Amino acid sequence: MEDERALALISTAQLASGIAGMAVAVRRRHPYDTPFMSGDEDSVARDSITNGTALSAPVYMLAIQALSIGLLARRGSRAAARSLGVLGGAMTCGYLIERLARERLRPGGWEPTESSIAASGILTAGAMVALSLRCARG
Repeated sequence: MEDERALALISTAQLASGIAGMAVAVRRRHPYDTPFMSGDEDSVARDSITNGTALSAPVYMLAIQALSIGLLARRGSRAAARSLGVLGGAMTCGYLIERLARERLRPGGWEPTESSIAASGILTAGAMVALSLRCARG
């Protein structure tokens, strides 16, 4: 039960990072930009729904995350714990392939707001994976 509570808390912190990242990226017009595809500055808000932004996962993933957190917190659902682990893995990979997130985590690219969002997003997403695995074992 402690692992599930920790997973719900860290997933909530990650969700807050994602929402903050989306708000900052939309306001500053930072589209997603990965080695596979990229968005346009003029469509960041629209693209945030299905593709995410430079500093957040897509809205649909954040919605699934919120739903899974609620289920885990209320019922201790193993399916919700697995879902949060999968989302955490996808988000960790997403942050690591996102050009702006990598840039903001380099010493020369530090920007207080964006770097903090990228760092907290990656760390909490990675923690979601680890805690999800602990829940699966327990």
